[in-house]
Amino acid sequence: MKILVANLGSTSFKYKLFEMPAGKVLARGGMDRIGGQGSVHTYQLGEGPQVRQPCQLPDHATAIDEALARLVGSVLSSLAELAAVGFKTVHARNISGVVALDEEVIGRMVDYYPLAPAHNPAYVAAIRQFAKVAPQIHLVGCFESAFHGQTPLRRQLYAVPYAWYEKYGVRRYGFHGASHRYAAEHVRQLEKQRPLRHINCHLGGSSSLCAVKDGVSVGASHGLSPQSGLPQNNRIGDLDPYALDLVMRNEGQSFAQILEQCASQGGLLGLCGYNDMRDIEEYAAKGDVRCQLAIEVFTSAIRDYLGAYVVELGGLDVISFTGGIGEHSALVRRQVLGGLEFLGVELDLEKNERVHGEGSLHTSTSRVHLHVLRTDEELIVARQTCEFLQAG
Repeated sequence: MKILVANLGSTSFKYKLFEMPAGKVLARGGMDRIGGQGSVHTYQLGEGPQVRQPCQLPDHATAIDEALARLVGSVLSSLAELAAVGFKTVHARNISGVVALDEEVIGRMVDYYPLAPAHNPAYVAAIRQFAKVAPQIHLVGCFESAFHGQTPLRRQLYAVPYAWYEKYGVRRYGFHGASHRYAAEHVRQLEKQRPLRHINCHLGGSSSLCAVKDGVSVGASHGLSPQSGLPQNNRIGDLDPYALDLVMRNEGQSFAQILEQCASQGGLLGLCGYNDMRDIEEYAAKGDVRCQLAIEVFTSAIRDYLGAYVVELGGLDVISFTGGIGEHSALVRRQVLGGLEFLGVELDLEKNERVHGEGSLHTSTSRVHLHVLRTDEELIVARQTCEFLQAG
C-alpha cells in the first residue's frame, strides 16, 4: 500500500511517500518559509534527481497542493492510489496513540492550540486540506506522546493539585516520540546486550531527552507542552511560572502576550539573538560571549536530564544523538559528553569531529557506547499507519 507521511512545522512541510510494508521511499520533499518570502520546494521523485523550485506558499494548504501536484502524474497516477496519509501529530486533549483523524480528534487538537502553538494549527490546517482534496483517503494521526505511554506515573505527574491531573490532564506527556522510537529500535539492533539502558538525545530546533530501558520509554524531558524541558531554538524550556507574573506586572503585558514571547522569543534566540545552532557556533568561535553562554546553557540542561536518567535507569549502556544538532554539532556533543569518564563514557575526539549524520563516537575501551543516528521519523509514522490500517 502507498502511504504519504506529513511532517509539519509552523513554517515548514516535509513529506515522504512510502510503499508499505516494504518501507521503500517512492518520493520525498520539503518546503520551508511557508507564509513568508523566498519559499523553496525541494523534492525527489523516485530515482530521479533532486529538484529545487522556488514557489509562493502563503499557507500550508497551498504547500500541500504544491506537493500533490508533483506526486500525481509521476509516482502516483491519481490520489486514489494512496491508502492513507499519516501525520506526525503532536498534541490533543486526552488523546494519544494512533487514531483516525475525525472531527472529534481535530477538535481536541484545536483545544490544545495554546499548548502547541507552533504545531497544532499547522497540522489541523493540513488535515483539513487533505480531507478536502482527497476525502476518500484515510487520515491517520500518530501522536508524538504515544511512545511515552508506559512511562511510570511517578515520572509523569507534577506536584500540583491532583484534580488538575484528573480534570485537565496536567502531566508530563513527552514528545518527539517518532525520533525516540526510531533510536530505541535502531540501538537495539546495534547492541546485542540485554538488558539495555539507553538515553537518546534528540537535539534540533526542538530538543528533548528520553530514557529508554529495553526499548521502552521510562522518562522524557518534555512536559505538558513542547515548550518545556530543554531550551529550544526560540522556546523557553523549563521556567519557574512565577517569572511570568513578575514580567507581566512590570511590563504591563497580558498573560497571552507573555506566553507568546515564551513560545517565540525565548530559548537560544532569547539568550543570544540567534536560533540556529550553526550561526550560534560561528559567532561563539569569533568570541561572542552570549553565543558561548547560550551553548553552555543548552548543554548544561542536557547534562542535567542525562544525570537524572542515569539514576532512573540504574546505570548506562548507550547514549545516542539524533536531530539536526545531534547529528551535526561536534561542539555540542563534546560539551555534553565531556568529563563523564566516571560513568564509563570515553569520547573519541577524532571520531566526534568526523561524524555527521551516522556513526559511533566511543573509544575501543569505552564501557558506554556512543552513537549518532540519522533518525527517520517518517518511516516510523508510515509503519504505525500501515499497522493501524492492517488492524482495521
